[in-house]
Amino acid sequence: MSPPHVIDVTHLSRHFGTFKAVDDVNFHVEAGEIFGYLGANGAGKSTTIRMLCGLLDPTSGDAVVAGHRISQSPELVKRSIGYMSQRFSLYMDLPVEENIAFFGGAYGLAGKPLRDRRDELLKLVDLKAFLKTKTSELPGGIRQRLALMCSLLHRPKIVFLDEPTAGVDPAVRREFWSLIRSLSREGVTVFVTTHYMDEAEYCARIGLMADGQLRALDTPAGLKRSWVPGTILSYAGTDLTPAVPAIRELPGVRAVEPFGTAWHVRFDEARLSANRVAAAWSAAGATVSQVEPAEATLEDVFLAVVARQPEPT
Repeated sequence: MSPPHVIDVTHLSRHFGTFKAVDDVNFHVEAGEIFGYLGANGAGKSTTIRMLCGLLDPTSGDAVVAGHRISQSPELVKRSIGYMSQRFSLYMDLPVEENIAFFGGAYGLAGKPLRDRRDELLKLVDLKAFLKTKTSELPGGIRQRLALMCSLLHRPKIVFLDEPTAGVDPAVRREFWSLIRSLSREGVTVFVTTHYMDEAEYCARIGLMADGQLRALDTPAGLKRSWVPGTILSYAGTDLTPAVPAIRELPGVRAVEPFGTAWHVRFDEARLSANRVAAAWSAAGATVSQVEPAEATLEDVFLAVVARQPEPT
């Protein structure tokens, strides 16, 4: 039996005047999965998440979140979920421990239950050493951990994280995603928006938004198979750039893209062999010194999705 859906979204739309921020979106999220919601800034990610959290009324459509309809019971939705907004929402002039006490009280926690939950989460996010520190004095990554902790105080089964790693360095991003995976292992469903394509590799499934529409939805591997088919070889050497137009003209070549100092060539092996590609580089005056297999990335997928049509497999 497959896990139950904890989020069901049906024809969800939000318009601001004539602008369609979210346009007829449909998907579901299963219990305990890390569900990634990707797209460029302005794609409709944050608008979707605000509707699902009961903070913004949809123009049309509906969603069921933790058993409650957002159109009918937004307050029940809010009490059933954890939410970490894109903008840092804690009180900067309060010490860490007072922010925890305030948000615990907002969730109806006090006394020993709050202290026990606080101590449990302090270990998870490694914040015990900062309890007396004023929140404004915390480094950005530590603040993000505090915001996550406060969203978890009431033991929600669903946590919405809106751009949780925006503006923090790569090391902090890795640490934060380690926390997200820990939550998932404990059975918490994590709905996370991001525009970092490398982070999306950690998600069980990914929805890709563009211009307010959900253009693709699958596992990372499934998206790559559907949207970026073919064999990819990485070529390094000298005088490759002037030869690129000739490589692009080869029958069976799907894409030729720069990748650092190398060029990635994606082609259909049924129509074109690696030996013929190598010969074409040489005939165009290039000297190839290194050839290596390469894999499609979710950035490749995103570029294909923005162009709207999956390539034929």
